[in-house]
Amino acid sequence: MSGHAAGPSCLETNDWICGEYLRTRSQELTDATVQHLGITVVSVLIGLVIAFPLALLARSRRGAAGPVLGLTTVLYTVPSLAMFALLTPVFGVSAAVVVTGLVLYSLTILVRNILAGLQAVPAEVREAARGMGYGPARLLLEVELPLALPALVAGVRIATVSTVAMTTIGSVVGYGGLGNLIASGMEGFFKAEVLTASVLCVLLALLADLLLMLLQRLLTPWTRAQARGGVRARRGARVAKAAG
Repeated sequence: MSGHAAGPSCLETNDWICGEYLRTRSQELTDATVQHLGITVVSVLIGLVIAFPLALLARSRRGAAGPVLGLTTVLYTVPSLAMFALLTPVFGVSAAVVVTGLVLYSLTILVRNILAGLQAVPAEVREAARGMGYGPARLLLEVELPLALPALVAGVRIATVSTVAMTTIGSVVGYGGLGNLIASGMEGFFKAEVLTASVLCVLLALLADLLLMLLQRLLTPWTRAQARGGVRARRGARVAKAAG
């Protein structure tokens, strides 16, 4: 008996979900994911380095908060295509165009969260530290910054997830990581390429957010103790009310 002829592959039928695409394009997917991750990490780190002194300036100088926050907000409202068009004559067609644009976009989130965290440090805590002989630098590094960490890391998480999504726009200059595959897939209506790259982008954002959340828990163990204390206090209040 003759065997049944094999049917058309999922690539030939242009299916959305295609295992053959994953097998045959694994290196292409890996390279795009590595580029996407690299652009995201570099952009967020540079954004954090720039945002921290800006937040300190906004806090320490009277009248500086408005201009600093206003400038970062204005930068965030610039359309990405326009931003890349303005940066291309400066950096040429390179990854630096995408990284610079993403850094500028991240500032509005990072500066606001760092500033909010620093401003939330109780005044009595600062006064107690000064009374113990803490200078400005030691006060910042050993007292204010640890207490501001939850807000700071929350800002980094938001900026990272946002940057993962916005990196795809870098495909307009050929440095969009997974966005390059999404753009080429849309151009040729290659369903498997569009869906796979999109799913990888979402998974990358979720993984980054999860890792940063775990880092926040490791760096701020006292927040868990406070949460447990609050739960016990509410339970005790309910028991006392019931007994009364």
